[in-house]
Amino acid sequence: MFDRPKSGERAVLVQVDFGQDAIDERLSELELLAGSAGASVAGVVRAKRRSPDPALYVGKGKAEELGEALRDCEADLVIFNHDLAPGQQRNLERKLECRVIDRTSLILDIFALRAQSHEGKLQVELAQLEHLATRLVRGWTHLERQKGGIGLRGPGETQLETDRRLLGERVKTLRGKLAKLEKQRGVRRRSRSRRDVLSVSIVGYTNAGKSTLFNTMTKADAYAANQLFATLDTTSRRLYLGEVGNIVLSDTVGFIRELPHTLVAAFHATLEETVGADLLLHVVDSSSEDRDAQIEAVNEVLNEIGAGDIPQILVWNKIDKTRLAPQADRDACDRIRRVFVSARTGEGLDLLRSALTEAAQAFHERIRGDETPPASSSYDPLHS
Repeated sequence: MFDRPKSGERAVLVQVDFGQDAIDERLSELELLAGSAGASVAGVVRAKRRSPDPALYVGKGKAEELGEALRDCEADLVIFNHDLAPGQQRNLERKLECRVIDRTSLILDIFALRAQSHEGKLQVELAQLEHLATRLVRGWTHLERQKGGIGLRGPGETQLETDRRLLGERVKTLRGKLAKLEKQRGVRRRSRSRRDVLSVSIVGYTNAGKSTLFNTMTKADAYAANQLFATLDTTSRRLYLGEVGNIVLSDTVGFIRELPHTLVAAFHATLEETVGADLLLHVVDSSSEDRDAQIEAVNEVLNEIGAGDIPQILVWNKIDKTRLAPQADRDACDRIRRVFVSARTGEGLDLLRSALTEAAQAFHERIRGDETPPASSSYDPLHS
C-alpha cells in the first residue's frame, strides 16, 4: 500500500536542462510560481539530460542527490518545473518520502488560490479534476482495495472505480454550469456589438503589468500585484476616447509558457472574451531578458484558442525600468504597431490612447460603410 506523504511549505525546486534556451529565466519563473503558491524556496537542484528517465525523470543518481538536498535544507516538498507522469511522481515520492508536485499541479494550485468569482472557481475545479483523473490509477494504490466483510464480498465496484465514476459525474456537472455561463457571456458580447462598440482585450505574459495598465487607463480597482496569475477573472470597463466615444477594455488572465492544456480548456469561457475582441493590446515586460520567448508563448496560446488572427498592438511596458523613451512605432502603412509605456508612472499612455482612438475611428468607419458585412468576412480595425 502506498499513501501519499503530506504536503509542506519548504520546497526544493528542480530544473532539468534538456537543451532549452533561457534556463535561468525558467528557474526564476519557477521561483516566482512557488512563491505565489505560498511555498518557501529552501534549495534548488539542477540537472542536465538528453531525455527524461522513465522511472524517476531525473535518474537514480540525481534522485539520491535530491534526497540529500531535502535533508540538508530540512525541506518537505519537491517542485519540478516539468510535467511528471503519474508513475514518475509515485516513484519519486516513494524514494524521497515527501510530497512531489509538477509544474501543472503548481499552476493549478495557484489558480485555486487566486480564483474569486463563481465562474473562476468552477473553471479551476474542472481543471483540477481533469488533471486528477489521469492520476487515479497509479498514484494512489490504496484506492484499488475492494471493501470486504460479511455482505460485501464478491464482485462489485472497487473504490477506484467509484472515485472515477464520481469524478466523471462532477466533471459533467461543472461543464454544464460553465456552458450556461458561457452563453450569458455571449449575450453580453452580442449586445456590445449591436451598439457598435470597439472591444479591446489586454493580453500578455503573466506579471507583464496588464492589470496595472488596465487600472491606470480605466480608473478601475482590479487586483494588481507583483505575482504570477494575480488576475484570473475577466474584468471589463468602458473607456472614453473623446470624439470617438466609448470602447470596452477587458483585462484577462495572463499566459505562461507551457500553460497546461486542462487550464486552457477549463478557462475557455473566460478566454472567449479574447476571441471575441476586435483588437488585442499585447502587453510585454520590456525589462525581461526573455521577452521574445514570452511574446512567442502568448502567441502560441492565442493561436490555440482561435485568437491568432486578431490584430495586435504591442505595448512595451515597464520602460521606467529600462529607461526607454515613450514612443509609438508605425509600420510602412503608417499604422501604429508598438507603443512604449510605463503603466506604473503613466509615461506614454497618451500615445496608447491615440493608438486606440485611431483603431476606434477605423472601426466606426467600417461599420458605417458596411452595415451588413458577409458572415465570412474578417474585419481588421487597423488594416482598413
